[in-house]
Amino acid sequence: MKITLAAGSALLKPDFVFGVATASFQIEGAADSRLPCIWDTFCAQPGRIKDGSNGLVACDHVARWQDDIELIAGLGVDAYRFSIAWGRVINADGSVNKAGLRFYQQLLDSLHARNIKAFVTLYHWDLPQYLQDNGGWLNRDTAYKFAEYAEVVTHAFADKVYSYATLNEPFCSAYLGYEAGIHAPGIQNRQQGRQVAHHLLLAHGLAMQVLQKNAPNALNGIVLNFSPCHAASNSAADINAAQMADQYHNQWYIQPLMEARYPDLLQQLPVAEQPKILAGDMAIIAQPLDFLGVNYYTRTVYRANSKGWFSDVPPTVQPLTDMGWEVYPQGLSEILLAMHQRYALPPVYITENGAAMPDTLINNRVQDTARVAYFQQHLQATEDAINAGMRINGYFAWSLMDNFEWAEGYVKRFGIVYVDYVTQQRRLKASAIALRDLFTSRKK
Repeated sequence: MKITLAAGSALLKPDFVFGVATASFQIEGAADSRLPCIWDTFCAQPGRIKDGSNGLVACDHVARWQDDIELIAGLGVDAYRFSIAWGRVINADGSVNKAGLRFYQQLLDSLHARNIKAFVTLYHWDLPQYLQDNGGWLNRDTAYKFAEYAEVVTHAFADKVYSYATLNEPFCSAYLGYEAGIHAPGIQNRQQGRQVAHHLLLAHGLAMQVLQKNAPNALNGIVLNFSPCHAASNSAADINAAQMADQYHNQWYIQPLMEARYPDLLQQLPVAEQPKILAGDMAIIAQPLDFLGVNYYTRTVYRANSKGWFSDVPPTVQPLTDMGWEVYPQGLSEILLAMHQRYALPPVYITENGAAMPDTLINNRVQDTARVAYFQQHLQATEDAINAGMRINGYFAWSLMDNFEWAEGYVKRFGIVYVDYVTQQRRLKASAIALRDLFTSRKK
């Protein structure tokens, strides 16, 4: 199984960055050497996680990081994207956990020694529980605590980091965590969801000021997830529903960054459900970006509902991933070009793209042909967007290895590396070998 790109492909140019990505809570384990976070609390609540599991051990990466870096280097990547666990580096009293910082410093030094660029995400959903106890992202002060955390990290890491992202997918923290209630902290309240979204974006803006001050030579930005919103039919009601969904789920997070304002849909919300926005907030949020990270997995289809709002229509047409998501590669180029046409974007990196598949280990091998095809199709969609005029500087496969997949627990496997959670043995899947061959072919 191979992944092939045409001769002369923009993705084969020496300055195009290929990488793999992970997140702290999903792989690190070593929960006894960090503070509890909202996902620890969420996992302890019966019925929240499909398989009743947690992130206390996960992939045991903190203990096995040296082997994991060797694994990453063996894939021939240019970059590794990972996140910092806030509760591993900052104590509840605001003091620094020096051992936690040292873990990441060693990781960064090891990457640097192998000429692998470090793409660091400051927040990938694992808010320390002590901050949640004080209101979490509903408390405006948390945004300022985040800026203080960014100060500590940037001073400690100095010039070891190639790129910083403030937040990963604030949509998930706000909507899935506070409106749908399927992610930590598991709340179902629209007003709280909208307020959390605003405080997250405010935190981003405040941290961007810190990053540009302390790490001016790094690429500093944010990572947002996007899904093109399609109408279930040609009816005016469904078309309008899809447009509302796009404003609510996509534009709500990028428009404030680019234009210092929320979508017009904000005014359609009852006043009681609108976020409280203070004078000067939008200017803070709209800090200039060195890059925009784009995470893409699938499209979403919407229909109008009886409440004058929108409802998603679950996909049924094959092929579907193990998450039940439609494989829709053309949606990646579609959403990229739509944003390119609408906004004056900074350089873009595809910071996550991948698929959970029903992987089976047979004779110590995983022949994940469907995942190889997924990567082939989405790399082509990335190239299509570049050929249409977009500036896309890199692509990261999600994920390096199977890991704790949030509310799905360990049942769903996104990794290009298979993890046996009993022995913690890692095995390259066919997709890892295909990507490795692609990555290393550029260096011959």
